[in-house]
Amino acid sequence: MAPGLIETIRSVSPAEYGKVSDKDKSWPEPLENKRQISYEPGRTIVEPHDFYEHEDLLPSFPDIHWSPMTEVPYEDKGIHGDPSFRNLFRSATDVFDYNPKIGTEIHGISLAKLTDAQKNDLARLISIRGVVFFRGQDDFDIDSQRHLGAYFGKLHKHATTAVPRKSGLEDVHVVCTDPSAKDQRAVFSPTFLWHSDVTYEVQPPSYTCLKVLNGPPRGGGGDTLWSSQYAAYDLLSAPMQKYLEGLSALHSAQIQADGSRALSRPVRRDAIVTKHPLVRTHPVTGWKSLFFNPGFVTGIVGIPKAESDAIVVYLNEIIATTQEIHARFQWQKNDVAFWDNRICNHSASYGFASHLRHAVRVACHGERPVFDPDGKSQEEELGARYGLQSVNKDGTRQSNYND
Repeated sequence: MAPGLIETIRSVSPAEYGKVSDKDKSWPEPLENKRQISYEPGRTIVEPHDFYEHEDLLPSFPDIHWSPMTEVPYEDKGIHGDPSFRNLFRSATDVFDYNPKIGTEIHGISLAKLTDAQKNDLARLISIRGVVFFRGQDDFDIDSQRHLGAYFGKLHKHATTAVPRKSGLEDVHVVCTDPSAKDQRAVFSPTFLWHSDVTYEVQPPSYTCLKVLNGPPRGGGGDTLWSSQYAAYDLLSAPMQKYLEGLSALHSAQIQADGSRALSRPVRRDAIVTKHPLVRTHPVTGWKSLFFNPGFVTGIVGIPKAESDAIVVYLNEIIATTQEIHARFQWQKNDVAFWDNRICNHSASYGFASHLRHAVRVACHGERPVFDPDGKSQEEELGARYGLQSVNKDGTRQSNYND
């Protein structure tokens, strides 16, 4: 224990108590009766897992092969959600935003017990806020998670990453870092870790649900960050917005496939490269967003390579370093994050060795990305609705640093 955290207090016996002054009677209770604070800077206790309750959901890599994906029908349930979310919030005890651009936390709701009307409201809220967090969802087991995910659309099966040991769960993606695993920070650049899941698919996922089954204790690291692509689009100047709206980007699965083969793991579906618009329009909100991520975009179509590379570097910078468009979540056991993969990038964080970090994810296919020139700006629409000052994008004026 660090010195000076708890002050030494003289203990007074019952026999002595009547003899002390009124001033002395206000002393704190004896030290032996107080709860001791155990704290060491930067240290968290590693939990043993000799008998782990989620053995059936630990990672496996079955050697199977699937045919190429074909397009599937998709209707966004958020379209049917109530604009005031009255069905969803009927059971809530608290709702608050992380910041104006992205991230909302809801208390008092069990994801395992949502009605269809509440599910529709949830989809609508996620499509607006990007990511919504729920604490302590102990009763939200893997069957409930898959059932809720499938309500929103056909569940996605990942071509390379781990699936649970339990058979029949090939549409569940397992995130697991073993306590003995080597730290990965030296393998990737921090910017590259920002991604939107499997955007190389013809119909990349929309609503995506991740539940942490076990992870570092509070303060032990392993947080996840999300970045709003609505807000990233709104950061651009009007001429840059117009320029990017006419471009498409290539999204490639090849890096993931090559990485799996290098580890002697199977590739369950052949790698593909897909062209998607660089700006897309959301079917529920009608807002425009970037559709770009550092992890899977390999280049911009139809322009010189030097120009493509410059755009990639520029957008990487916006997504990874603009703090006001980020939400950061510190996980606890059985917490759930539900996000819209079409309008968010996310990135895990390292620094949690030697803790077990184990989570399961389900995601449903969304629509094929489209750009609607009549789409709107999130920032402009909400600014007009709430009477906010319009954002000044003139970078030539004088200003003091914001501290």
